[in-house]
Parts: sequence; C-alpha cells; structure tokens
Amino acid sequence: MTADAVAAAKWGTTQPIDDPAREKTVLASATARATKLGIDQATVQRIFKDQIAANKDVQRALYAQWQTHPATQPTHRPDLATQVRPVLDRVDSRLLTAVRQAQPLLSRPDCDALLERGKATAVQAMGLDTLHRDGLDQALAHTCPTR
Repeated sequence: MTADAVAAAKWGTTQPIDDPAREKTVLASATARATKLGIDQATVQRIFKDQIAANKDVQRALYAQWQTHPATQPTHRPDLATQVRPVLDRVDSRLLTAVRQAQPLLSRPDCDALLERGKATAVQAMGLDTLHRDGLDQALAHTCPTR
C-alpha cells in the first residue's frame, strides 16, 4: 500500500520510479538490522527485494492509470523525504520484526499454504483491488524458501 504514496510523491516530478541507490541503501540497512536481530540475511534480502519490486510495479501501474485517466491523478503530492520515507522506514522495521517472528514458519513444509491463507485474509480485510492483490502476491513471492 505504500506504493500509492510513493507514486503520488514522485508523480509530476523528475524523480524516477527506479532508484537503485535508494534500493541499495534499503537492502544494506535491512541486512545489517537482520544480523543484529538474528534473522537469516538471505531470507531478508529475498523478502526485501520482492517488496521493492512489487512497490515499483504498483507505482508503474498507477502511473499508467493516471496517464490514461487524468481524473484519477493524485491531487496531493506528499513530500517523499519528510512524509513518505519515514512511513517506509517504519514499515521496514515492522517487516523485519515480522520476519523474525515468522522464521520458524518459513522452513515448514506447509509454509506456502500458511502464506496463502494469510494473503487471503489480508486481501479480504483490506479490500484490495486487483492491482494491490497482484502487488501483494509479488511482494511475498519468495517468502517461503521453496517458492
């Protein structure tokens, strides 16, 4: 869901959707924090890469929608540095905590089934549209190491 705010912050600016330097910083920070929390670094790298890819794909889809249907363009541009990135940082921290708590489940043979049930619950609770359901699928694509 953060992709919507990121896209709105970047829309109409020269800020590109792809930001390899920022992505590298996010991955390095997540990996360093994972080490301190006793989380497998490969797991964190895999999950965070999927999160980043999903976020960018949702942004691209929103851009395409806004270009095709100008009436749906955002009317407010949040500040990326002061309003959006602090939210992303909090989400990253929560994600690391969730990964730490889920580590025992990730190695279970039924990890995929557990993940699918959790996704279905999230889709229903949040009322996700197709774009955001697809983003959720992509964001969790490699959560279970067997995927």
